[in-house]
Amino acid sequence: MNKANCISLLQWTSKADWESNKQEIERLMEKLPDTRPQLVIFPEMFARFGAGEQRQGKFAETAGDGDIQSFIAALAARHKVWILAGTLPIDEGERYAAASLLYDEQGEQVARYDKIHLFDALVDDGTKRYQESKFTQPGKQIVVIDTPWGKLGLSVCYDLRFPELFRALRNAGAELIALPSAFTKVTGEAHWRTLLAARAIEQQVFMLAPNQTGTHADGRETWGHSMVIDPWGREVGALGAEPGVLTVYIDHEAITQVRDKMPIAAHNQFEVKFIEHATTSE
Repeated sequence: MNKANCISLLQWTSKADWESNKQEIERLMEKLPDTRPQLVIFPEMFARFGAGEQRQGKFAETAGDGDIQSFIAALAARHKVWILAGTLPIDEGERYAAASLLYDEQGEQVARYDKIHLFDALVDDGTKRYQESKFTQPGKQIVVIDTPWGKLGLSVCYDLRFPELFRALRNAGAELIALPSAFTKVTGEAHWRTLLAARAIEQQVFMLAPNQTGTHADGRETWGHSMVIDPWGREVGALGAEPGVLTVYIDHEAITQVRDKMPIAAHNQFEVKFIEHATTSE
């Protein structure tokens, strides 16, 4: 059976309140092509952005229960698409997890990935200091899951700067890797495309990267330019800075051809040891 090839990335400027973002999601979902099956990926912090890291925790939902999770599940079932819901805060006690949740076309949650690398950095922009670890609990497991599009590895935003994670995902079988993001305007302009291409080329995978865009309620600026990069480092499709939907049709043969011609996995002389064993779904 041929693998599915239709993938859509949603890009917009998330607001600080869920109701506004819910309306924007509904609007963008109406722009999807009729192709089914289809994988739809939201950016990081799609539900609330600009309310402050501490307030994110106040809105954290219990795993498997809450308005945001119920809405996404129903949305996937209504549109008959798979949805990777960027990240939303899931209660983990004193801190919350920045969780990416994957739903199938029946609206069933089939995977969860908690962001591992937390953005504690100084950036030459209006925000200056970012300190995600103060309120966010880092994840400890990688996730690779079977989907109609092939084996999909999950990652989030700042993870992009840690190539060892992507090697671990490739070793666990990943053929495509999703990266919901909220890359800042400063770091995005400098590094976004370069790092995406590097990870795609190194691991011979498709990189699927939706990003937040514009100026948010707290003044934080994000870069946009959501894009899909193929295993040879070529852009399959990309957006600019405006909100919108990017739909691409990927060529799975590109993975096979690149890996057959340049079998870097077999040639690699170094082992990547991860915090815990990779989790896979067959």
